[in-house]
Order: sequence, then structure tokens, then C-alpha cells
Amino acid sequence: MCGRYVITNPVSKTEKIVKSAIQVENIENYNAHPYQKLPVIKKYKNGNTLENLKWGLIPNWAKDKDFKALINARLETIDEKVSFKKLIKDFRCVVVANGFYEWKREEKVKIPYFFSREDKKTIFFAAIFEKDQFCLITEEASENIKEIHHRQPVILNEIDVNRYLNLELSGSVFLKETKKPKLTFHEISKEVNKPTNNTVSLIQKV
Repeated sequence: MCGRYVITNPVSKTEKIVKSAIQVENIENYNAHPYQKLPVIKKYKNGNTLENLKWGLIPNWAKDKDFKALINARLETIDEKVSFKKLIKDFRCVVVANGFYEWKREEKVKIPYFFSREDKKTIFFAAIFEKDQFCLITEEASENIKEIHHRQPVILNEIDVNRYLNLELSGSVFLKETKKPKLTFHEISKEVNKPTNNTVSLIQKV
């Protein structure tokens, strides 16, 4: 799963593929986490917008007030799950990021790592949304990442953002077939474990 990531200067990072930014500023968030409002790209008839949605999706059918928000959806089963099958068809969005965090379990200890693109370009996570909430799509980890964790977010190249947002294409088929960027990673401080810690030092190598 993916439960934390980094996003800085989202307006600047998306100016070439977004027509307007709605109440989004060039913030620096080194510990983006569920239930925060975070910048995502949505497609409208007159162009793409960058706007803030809350990370964590509570389906319309959920009646229990204690229902835990869904932060990840598995690509392998997204067309089957009642919570996601309509959303991947009609309600897609893209989340912008610098990189993301994942933890490797070593006996009883979990070691945090920071992941980014090898080419240092902006990361675009494939996602789905419902109303003002979004959920990241994950897939089986690539070979070099499996040693840290068995899952990873589905990452798009910038040139594929608009194709994913094109509802005339099958979202799941496109995500399974599109070429993914190569990632690099390094161990970081356990300071990232606390969501209120939010400085650039979190992504520095230890």
C-alpha cells in the first residue's frame, strides 16, 4: 500500500498540463497523509484543473459511521470491487508528487524508505475519486522494489496523464499496459513515522 508521500510546488509542477489551479498553492508538504486535502488533476470539458481533494474515500453505500476510508485500490481487482468499478470507469484523477514513502519490515522493526523517479521528474499517481475524496491505485511492486515492499502506487509518465483521464479508454487496461518509470530509493529517518513532522530533512538519506 501507499500511505505517505511528498509534494512540493504542485502548481509549478503541473502548469504544462493543467489549465487552471483552483484554491491550490505552491505548498511544501513532506509528509502528505490520509485525510489531508491534497492536489489532484481532474479533467473537465474545457481542460484539466488542479484542485484539492481529501485522501481517503468513503463509498456512498457505506452506512457505518466508523467505516475506515479507503486510501488504496488494487489495480488487479479494481474492475470487480463494488467500491471502485464505477470510479475507474467514470471518475479518474491524477495525484502529483515528488516521491513516496514505504516501510521495510525487518523482524519486529519497520525501516522507512523514500522513493522517487530515477530521472528526478515529477511523479503522477493514477487515482480515482468520488465527490471530494480520492484513492490511489496500487499494483505489484517492480523487481527492484520488492525487497522493500510487495506493493507500489501506479505511476504515470507525464505524457500519459491525459490518456488515463480519457474516459473513452479502459482505465484499468491502460494502466496495466502503459510503460512505468524506473524508481530509486534510499533509507531515511524514522522521524517520518510521525505525521506532524514535515520538513525536507525527512527525505534525506541516512
